[in-house]
Order: sequence, then C-alpha cells, then structure tokens
Amino acid sequence: MYDIENYYNAASVEEALELLAAHPSAKIIAGGSDVLIRIREGKIAGCTLVGIRDIPELHGVTLSPEGDIYIGAATSFSHVTADPIIQKYIPVLGRAVDQVGGPQVRNIGTIGGNICNGAVSADSAPTVFSLGGRVRIVNRDGARLVPVEDFYAGPGRVHLNNDELVTHIVIPKENYEGYCGHYIKYSMRNAMDIATLGCSVVVKVDRENNRVDDIKITFGVAAPVPFRCKMTEDKLKGRPVDEGLLSLIENSVREEINPRDSWRASKAFRLQIGGEIARRALARALEDGGVCHG
Repeated sequence: MYDIENYYNAASVEEALELLAAHPSAKIIAGGSDVLIRIREGKIAGCTLVGIRDIPELHGVTLSPEGDIYIGAATSFSHVTADPIIQKYIPVLGRAVDQVGGPQVRNIGTIGGNICNGAVSADSAPTVFSLGGRVRIVNRDGARLVPVEDFYAGPGRVHLNNDELVTHIVIPKENYEGYCGHYIKYSMRNAMDIATLGCSVVVKVDRENNRVDDIKITFGVAAPVPFRCKMTEDKLKGRPVDEGLLSLIENSVREEINPRDSWRASKAFRLQIGGEIARRALARALEDGGVCHG
C-alpha cells in the first residue's frame, strides 16, 4: 500500500503547472521508480502527486533546426537507448542509461526523473555533464535553460522550485559534434545495482595531428554531486593520442577526485578503481571513434 493523499494526472504542461501552483507541496511523478519507493519507505508518505506521464511533449527525442538534441523529461531509459537520434549522434548516453537497473526499471524510469532526483549515482548524470547538457525548466512565467552543473544543489537536491517543471534535457550541437565517448559503471554486482563509481569520458581528437582537441571527464559517486575533472581535462588537452595519454588520465584523476568511505567501498578502493575506469573509458571512446592510441 502507498500512503498518497491525492493524485492528479496532467494532460499538458500548462495543466501540470496549474496543479503545482495549486498544490505547492505536491511531488511530480512520471515513471515512479524512485518516488513510489520513497513513499513506501515513509520518506514522503501522505504526499500529493502530480502525474506527467501522459503529457505528449515530454516524450521522445527531437533534433532542433540548429542541431541541438531535445530529450523529453518523461522519456524512458529504454526509449533513450533505442532512439535513432541518440544512436546516431550521442550513443554514449544511450549506452549509459542502458546500465540503469534491470529491464523493468529501464522501461518505466525516465531520464528527467534520474536528473531531478539529484542522486550522485544516477547513471545518466555523468554523461549529461560531459556533454555539457542543459535542463529546460518551465513555470507559468516562461522557460529557461540551466547548465546541468548549475542544476545540482547537493546530494539528492536540485535547483527546482515547487511551481516549476523540467520539460527537456538539451544537448547542444557544439558539445557533441565531432566527439566520441564512453561510460563505465563499476558496481559490486553485474546487474541491477547502483554505481559504486561511474565515469563518462567524451573526447574530440584533432585527427590531422593526432592530438586531443577537447575532453570532458565526469565521475559519479566521487563527490556530493557529479564531478567534472577539469584539472585533468586541462592536462590532457593538446596531448598526443598514445599510451602516455592513458597513463596520464589514470594517474591524474586519482589526484583530483575525492570519494568518500562508505559501506559500499572505501575511499582507497574508489581511488584505485577511478583511475582504472577513466583509463578504460578514454581508450574505449577513442576506439569507438576510430582513433588509434598507440
């Protein structure tokens, strides 16, 4: 049984915003894979829910005339993975969300919910960070785009007011065109486990000179929020693509990330694993992009 005071199902973004304004303490629900668990555990028992699953414009993936990719907040993980636009332009994100839970969770869980939960272990978050993603937020006064790095407020918290709704995750063209990437999730079990540590590497190579033109490295579960390794990124830019590049990323991220001790893994273990999965993620990204690294 779920202790729910009221449930309202919105048919449009406008209706959802009206319901949120009328019920300031209401929680938004789409797939429900996280919200219903929190209700069952008593963390938000007795709450009012505003359902957004049946709002058509919150579903699917579209390519804007400018080449920006818009992913509807209520789009399921399974849809993201299989979508032809994702497969063509940012397959790294499709592969990342395909590691969320099991098939049942991926069929109902949504990318918007994954980001809005603010969980540092969210499998979509490191890649959205590395792709310079933006969050499209609407209220009754209009819409705005917020860089995903500015959207996270802390563990399990995001900058979203009670009267606001996330409609899309936006990946700008300049942040994916010419890039290749890979995400590696390390967990204690091979299936249906949250990440002990995750790393997403997105890289752009100057093929004429075989050097790193640009690189973005983001870890999950290495800090209170998804963590960009900007110091390491600066070290790698302009470097030749060879075995030394892989050694550099491995050693540098261990100096930069600051994971904590927990019952899942010690800080020392996470540091060791962090260097290894960063190295492997970069190597795989280069291979997927058809770049030889020595």
